[in-house]
Amino acid sequence: MVKIIGAIFIILATTWTGFEVAKHLSERPRQLRQLRSALQSLEAEIMYGHTPLHEAARRLAAQLSKPLSSFFESFAKKLTDTETTVKDAWEDSLKEVWKQTAFKQGEFEIMKQFGETLGRHDRFSQQKHIMLTLSHLEREEADAVESQAKYEKMVKSLGFFSGLLLIILLI
Repeated sequence: MVKIIGAIFIILATTWTGFEVAKHLSERPRQLRQLRSALQSLEAEIMYGHTPLHEAARRLAAQLSKPLSSFFESFAKKLTDTETTVKDAWEDSLKEVWKQTAFKQGEFEIMKQFGETLGRHDRFSQQKHIMLTLSHLEREEADAVESQAKYEKMVKSLGFFSGLLLIILLI
């Protein structure tokens, strides 16, 4: 009886692990879409609303869900509460929130490069930088969707079958 209960726990734990990894795979495309949408909104605020950067970031934080809302909230707070450059506030906020996201290193580099240009140019140059960043993120999103399609089902199955293998080895 104890062996059966132990086997059930092993199956549940490994299956749950597989589903968590699969969830991470499905979160990445969703968060990338959300990030692209946020940058498009930022572009609109800069180009048409003439909104100050800290105010635009605050508005974005209110519209988005976590973890991206935390990023823009932190960015806005750093811009208003500390003596820092836009680049440093962007990068510090990025580092703070990064672990909570499903993004990979490529997205980090794209966002870091974007932060280096943010607030340094006139509106039209800024718009070009946003468009460039959006195209890079679009490419990353396509990669994320492909990875999700390729690996999500496999990871779920792998979790379950690794539990079965472990049980067989322990019996």
